[in-house]
Amino acid sequence: MTDPGPGLSLLDRARTRAGEPDGAALTGVVARAVAAERLGYGRFWVAEHHGVPGIAGAAPAVLLAAVAGATSTIRLGSAGVMLPHHQPLVVAEQFATLTAFAPGRVDLGLGRSPGFTPPVRRALRETERDFAADLAELRGFLTGSGDITLRPQPAGDVPMHVLATGQGLQVAAALGLPAIVGGPLLGVAGDPEPGRAALAAYRRAFRPSAQQPEPRVSISLDVLVADTDAEAAELLLPEAWAMAVSRTTGSFPPLEPVAAVRAASPTPRQQQYLERTAAMAITGTPASVGSRLGELLERTGAAELVASSSTFDRAALAASDAALAGLLGAVPAAQPLQPALGP
Repeated sequence: MTDPGPGLSLLDRARTRAGEPDGAALTGVVARAVAAERLGYGRFWVAEHHGVPGIAGAAPAVLLAAVAGATSTIRLGSAGVMLPHHQPLVVAEQFATLTAFAPGRVDLGLGRSPGFTPPVRRALRETERDFAADLAELRGFLTGSGDITLRPQPAGDVPMHVLATGQGLQVAAALGLPAIVGGPLLGVAGDPEPGRAALAAYRRAFRPSAQQPEPRVSISLDVLVADTDAEAAELLLPEAWAMAVSRTTGSFPPLEPVAAVRAASPTPRQQQYLERTAAMAITGTPASVGSRLGELLERTGAAELVASSSTFDRAALAASDAALAGLLGAVPAAQPLQPALGP
């Protein structure tokens, strides 16, 4: 059950925007997926968050069903389903159901992040769970080796991926699963050695599986492309500001326009988070982004880039997606790139 391994994908977390209803974020996800397919992206990911004002993507399987109905060739995946919130059988049933609408196109990325706040964790009935055991049980259901036969049975393989931190990489290696890494492990800014060591340890410890005979790493980070470095850096500001507010107030807000962020007065601590988000992202002109991505892909040995970019301006985001697709060769350079139509 080998993952075909497309090299360029998008992750859309269904970010809400100030002044818009939450539903606009979801229809925006579908519109962006349609555009990604046209641009030649190999895969389109959605995520799972609960009770977060800035994110409308609470039900990955439901959202992917909508995306499946609007697309025909691009692979579709979760990045990810938070397995501690669900029983493995239910997740297996949901993604087996998705294969009926998108046979051969469904990927299942799995993580273990807890709920955003204590009330959310209580509502999700979170308890201590064995992540590795849950992954193994889930794989058994999807591959037909479990003690329950799925209904519906999957229409084709459903490759599993692990959203990995240091310990998650160990689990992925032990189970022979691909890993998706981001954040400090990438070493986009600062010391790259801890990330390099963690990825090397994953590759050394990897145990081949029927799904994945060799270790496979995908890297996920914000990538925004514009005509100038300054314009691309400004596109990152809405997301960077939301992260700064979240880290300092405990509430992750909707995206705000760049002008509103510029008018804000960040505290010293918020300024630190703004700078940290900028340091962990890759933004700039096509030339500068291409150079930095080339270095990062070479250093990590990654098979796939997962661009998790977001910004308030949908047209600017669509233009960035198009520029990135052309930059990495997802579409012929001569093909005109039209921005996706958002809600």
